[in-house]
Amino acid sequence: MTSPAPHATVMRAALLMLVSTLFFGLMAITIRYASHTLPSFEIAFWRNAFGLIFLMPLLLRSGASMRTQQLPKYLVRSAIGIGSMLCSFWAIGHLPLSQAISLSYSTPLFVTIAAVIWLGEIVRRRRWTAVLLGFIGVLVIVRPGTSGFTHGSLVALAAAVLSAVVAIQIKQLSRVDSPDTIVFYTYVFWVPLSLVPALFVWVWPDPTTWIWLVLTGLFGTGGQLLWARALRIGDVSALTPISFMQLPVVSVAAYFLFGEKIDAYTIAGALIIFAANAYIAHREAQLARRAATTAPIEAAQPAE
Repeated sequence: MTSPAPHATVMRAALLMLVSTLFFGLMAITIRYASHTLPSFEIAFWRNAFGLIFLMPLLLRSGASMRTQQLPKYLVRSAIGIGSMLCSFWAIGHLPLSQAISLSYSTPLFVTIAAVIWLGEIVRRRRWTAVLLGFIGVLVIVRPGTSGFTHGSLVALAAAVLSAVVAIQIKQLSRVDSPDTIVFYTYVFWVPLSLVPALFVWVWPDPTTWIWLVLTGLFGTGGQLLWARALRIGDVSALTPISFMQLPVVSVAAYFLFGEKIDAYTIAGALIIFAANAYIAHREAQLARRAATTAPIEAAQPAE
């Protein structure tokens, strides 16, 4: 059986990332609709519950092994992930959608810092410059000390920080377990962990809200699966710009559906963050290819 041509693989990865981006954008819209009648904590629970329902047939069909020796790590990873999700859902429900989505793109900046602290990765001057540039973009959006500043933007940034910690934990878990195993145990812990805070603010959804909740679970799970498969076969530096298509999609939808206008500060800050993330992704891809090229040569050298 012949492998797909490189061009076909690139196009497939790009298409998967594009559809994943569309799914995440649609999830943000359904969260906003659901937040009209339900608290963010409960939306997070139903997103996870319906997400697990949609996920199980796919995992059973794949026949992946669910055995793991890292259950305590999954519990910690899932607890931090729930914290990130609750902050993110609150931001989507209460901030202008364009601002909430723009600030979520600061996650790779925090991932770079977390990788230095937890994984001992070496980050040199050019990537630190990109991180600094990205944080300038964050400041342009948040505008601390001005009349445009809202404390809700700090909630969106908290979501990005916690999401960065989760990304580092996933890197550690993936050294032992398969992606399907990681996704399965994440949802297994997410459902009960998100139920606890939801019970304190519980409101039974009306018929229309049920539709938004089901779609939130569908779009969220579908987006995650497509995103993971895109990165598995594609170059992260090439796919990162595609993921930023979520911002214009959501901004246009927010304008027509909710009457929101995107301000110039959000546009400028988002472009700065995009440029920083694009460089970081490009640099990491370069380093990964260089390591893959030099590893066989180093392995062939005699031990001293």
